[in-house]
Amino acid sequence: MIRRTVVLLLAALLPLSAGAGQAQAAGYRYWSFWERDGGAWTYATQGPSLVRPSDGDVQGFRFSVSEDSADAAKPRGTADFATLCAGTPPRDGKKRVALVIDFGTPADAPSGETPPAGRTACARVSPDATTAEALASVAGPLRYDADALLCAIAGYPEKGCGEQVAGGEKSVPAEKGSKPTDDGPSLGLVAGIAVVVLLGAAAAWQVRRRA
Repeated sequence: MIRRTVVLLLAALLPLSAGAGQAQAAGYRYWSFWERDGGAWTYATQGPSLVRPSDGDVQGFRFSVSEDSADAAKPRGTADFATLCAGTPPRDGKKRVALVIDFGTPADAPSGETPPAGRTACARVSPDATTAEALASVAGPLRYDADALLCAIAGYPEKGCGEQVAGGEKSVPAEKGSKPTDDGPSLGLVAGIAVVVLLGAAAAWQVRRRA
């Protein structure tokens, strides 16, 4: 009976232990690139140096820590072309691209750095300009690594580029209204201790039974 109970408990605890492990998965600190599709942000499938936006497009950048594109934080703030480019009239031979630049939260900032306030801009560039060129015209200096990964916008961050960050280092984004907490031992650790105790009890019972 005890053996059956232990097996059932193990079956119940394994998913919980797996979930606790996933919560500690590592993420990456980087600038994500977004395109405005109607009234929503969509994660760009190409880098800013390859995308050639059209006149009237809205594009965004967000600095944060995320595990992948599905987990990436979206740019915050106004993202309406008419509003962002109201002070930049059209001009022959040029196109206008609205840009939303979100430097992220202090929780996602590299150690010793503070994110600047978010900004918006309306870049007026040549018709064949890429998003990277539009961004450089309004928010330089930009910094890239050897693989052409965008590392910094307007000099932020000062160093680092897409570095891996342990899951425990990532705090809950400030816009969600939560603060980092320390709730003691992880669920996986507690579950492991419980299993060891139960197995020990079962073994002792078996010894007494055979005696």
